[in-house]
Amino acid sequence: MTSTPAGTTPYGELRAQLDTLTTEAFRPELAEIDQLSTPELAALMNSEDATVPAAVAAQLPQIAAAIDSIAERMARGGRLIYAGAGTAGRLGVLDASECPPTFNTDPTEVVGLIAGGPVAMVKAVEGAEDSKELAAADLDALKVGADDTVIGISASGRTPYAIGAVEHARTLGALTAGLSCNAGSALAAAAEHGIEVVVGPELLTGSTRLKSGTAQKLVLNMISTLVMIRLGKTYGNLMVDVRASNEKLRARSRRIVALATGADDTEIEAALTAADGEVKNAILIILGDVDGPTAKALLDEEHGHLRAALKSAHRK
Repeated sequence: MTSTPAGTTPYGELRAQLDTLTTEAFRPELAEIDQLSTPELAALMNSEDATVPAAVAAQLPQIAAAIDSIAERMARGGRLIYAGAGTAGRLGVLDASECPPTFNTDPTEVVGLIAGGPVAMVKAVEGAEDSKELAAADLDALKVGADDTVIGISASGRTPYAIGAVEHARTLGALTAGLSCNAGSALAAAAEHGIEVVVGPELLTGSTRLKSGTAQKLVLNMISTLVMIRLGKTYGNLMVDVRASNEKLRARSRRIVALATGADDTEIEAALTAADGEVKNAILIILGDVDGPTAKALLDEEHGHLRAALKSAHRK
């Protein structure tokens, strides 16, 4: 029986594209890993994962440049919007959803778009990732503008939804970045900031939720966290904009005020009461020796930057 050349089948062109991707490469040396013991498999997978941080490190200049550009726009009121399909889309939604409780951002400030909509978080939506038009429609629904940033996320760097989001965002004047795990990707080429974290072939051929997914999570953690630091959402390494929405976070709020000020429990409770529960304001009340309304006014004047507000308080 003769085999049919890949290029002559309905999926030949796509198969040829996949053959060129590092993330899809087959590793013959791993062809019998199912014969290994479980401890051996765990050690092998762990050794694979250990290579990811170095791949991220190789892209730090590109990541840092993107962060500064994003922070500049968000300081003007812009939004950070992630767009991806499958695992990449889920990682974007995850990162966006963690910003409100961590940094007290409005849910509209950091947004995760996944091809196929919310149902695609838990169930594959047939064909959604193949539509550039769907990405454009999703961005139009958000009324994307010049102060916004759109980051397309795709391990392969060829996912039409992610590329379409970046291409459409550029026509709207938004800042764009493309996060992929293959060099020379179409996604990076389409964006102003191309970030290509090349982690190499996966343990399971083509399973990009593994090293590629880990790399994307690390980069998204870095982008959102460092943008928020640049926007004054932290004081040193303390999350002073944390939203105390449950008992654990209420306890953490008090611990943060204590670590920042060295104040006793009585003073902390009084400051938080005067600050309507806002951690940053409470710290300013204690360290700046001001009342609640003054603390709020100073932070408003300094666009939420606590260090700058403290300097202003000490000058008055």
